[in-house]
Amino acid sequence: MKLKILRIRNFRCFREEITIDFDDITALIGKNDAGKSTIMEALDLFLNDKDPDKDDASKSGNSKDLTIICEFDELPEEVIIDDNNPTDLNNEFLLNEHGRLEIHKNYSGDLQAPKCKSISAYALHPTVDGAADLLQLKNADLKERAKKLKIDLSGIDTKLNAPIRDRIWKSFKDLKVSSCLIPLNDENAKKIWIGLANYLPTFALFKSDRISTDQDPEAQEPLKAAIKEAIKSKETELTKIAEYVQQEVEKIAQATVDKLKEMDASLATQLKPKFSALKWDSLFKATISSDDDIPINKRGSGVKRLILLNFFRAKSEQKVRGTDKGNIIYGIEEPETSQHPNNQRMLLRALCDLSVDSQVIISTHTPMLARGLEDKNLRYINIKKDKQREILVGGTQTNKQFTESLGVLPDNGVKLFIGVEGKHDIVFLINIAKNLIRDGLDIPNLEQLELSGTIIFFPVGGSNLALWTSRLQGLKRPEFHLCDRDTTPPVLPKYQTYINEINVRPNCRAICTAKKEVENYLHKDAILAAYLANGINLTITNNFADFDDVPKIIAEMVYNASANGCRQWGTLTPERQEAKIKNAKKLLNSTASLNMTKAMLDEIDPTHDLLSWFQEIKSLLV
Repeated sequence: MKLKILRIRNFRCFREEITIDFDDITALIGKNDAGKSTIMEALDLFLNDKDPDKDDASKSGNSKDLTIICEFDELPEEVIIDDNNPTDLNNEFLLNEHGRLEIHKNYSGDLQAPKCKSISAYALHPTVDGAADLLQLKNADLKERAKKLKIDLSGIDTKLNAPIRDRIWKSFKDLKVSSCLIPLNDENAKKIWIGLANYLPTFALFKSDRISTDQDPEAQEPLKAAIKEAIKSKETELTKIAEYVQQEVEKIAQATVDKLKEMDASLATQLKPKFSALKWDSLFKATISSDDDIPINKRGSGVKRLILLNFFRAKSEQKVRGTDKGNIIYGIEEPETSQHPNNQRMLLRALCDLSVDSQVIISTHTPMLARGLEDKNLRYINIKKDKQREILVGGTQTNKQFTESLGVLPDNGVKLFIGVEGKHDIVFLINIAKNLIRDGLDIPNLEQLELSGTIIFFPVGGSNLALWTSRLQGLKRPEFHLCDRDTTPPVLPKYQTYINEINVRPNCRAICTAKKEVENYLHKDAILAAYLANGINLTITNNFADFDDVPKIIAEMVYNASANGCRQWGTLTPERQEAKIKNAKKLLNSTASLNMTKAMLDEIDPTHDLLSWFQEIKSLLV
């Protein structure tokens, strides 16, 4: 499950409702006090079940309507909510008109100690009498409702709520489905919310104003997130332990009351055994120290950042890809803080790597980080004349404001700009170059060149290619552009016009792949090994053809394998298919590319098209 949209109103500087949409990696840009930290802390309140402070309500707004709304996509195929029976969010009428899970949290911002006073799902839900309130009904009430409506419940397990709800809903000819708020903090719906919350992403927030100790929030939040994830994976076993302990405690407590009755019956009637459930994550604490036991707070500020950053990367690699359980969202304020420019480049690459498995949200004042991302990943918080805020997405119309806010001057040591269509292509090129160097080829080490600032990658985002050609032309630096061909010969490559424009400029070279896209250069054995490492055993007997849609084919194979024949790819909505294709593309470029060898490349690319890209880069560097 991933965060798609955040909406905030009456929270600090955001009086009027504002909407921010998120990608795998999203950069928040804006002047000081524009609201970047407010967005981060709104997510922290929502996803980590925290309460606002007494001063968090907007001073000029409606403090009783402090509201945070999150919409999630890439939803699990099945969920377990109010009982142990798997069900489907769509069948439970819990999705909005866009097929997303939309949760509203409203807080009592007018109180000295604000609390979350209501949790609701906004969804296309039945509104007809007798079917509108089923999520609020407990098992006995559901049975009574079915009896009242004269609905036959034979053939289903009446101990489970979901099958009863389904039977009742299907008995109506017209459910009068309409978009509405469904309370999730009333009656049985409380259990449903607890079940849903298990699937939501966890949020780890790293603030820029840390206090520099090994127990400060910045050091502890990722470790706490790891503890929560580990506990969540053993939730069933821990629940059984808690239930066992509660039963044993209640036995001895009841025995005590019984014995007390023998001595003073009137006193015993005033006593009832109560059991307080244990918060498992409060039992564990962790610190980060170096090999010589020097705590993190004794290291330099830049080193502390890098230690934590590599913790994020290690945690990301441990996550199981392809599962539908809630992922981690890393919110990192001004990650460039205390970093040398070379480390900033390394930082950007690490954040992009991290976003392959987890969502990353950063705020930044540094051109290096902003220009290294696609336009679609940038969000500019603009303060209008009336002091209200608006969110502008990167693109032709808004890049001027990005430029004025951050600047776009290149580093003095840059010798070459390398433009590709997306961030996954960058990872692919770096990994392939690393492998070929390992196998003895004399080609540029793209990873080291990027970290040293000699080259700068920039994702042009496909349709933004024309914009980037005009952006870079005045910088008078060598450029190498690699585009996907996309089209099958004899049709011209999709971006041939822009390729021609770049190639007439001095020291600039633009080419397209001879195959459909970079994934077509991956050997089947490299793909099989990548998925096997993630517990998915695929059957691929031959290498893919030059113009096969490799990510789509792989996504369908993975889905059908995980569905065990119960569901078919064709039954998924186009949006669900696209999300799974995107996940396949991530894994192919980040993991399968690491398994490539020169022998594999020689077999799948006998004309050495891919090697020619590195030769072009090498010549431009000279």
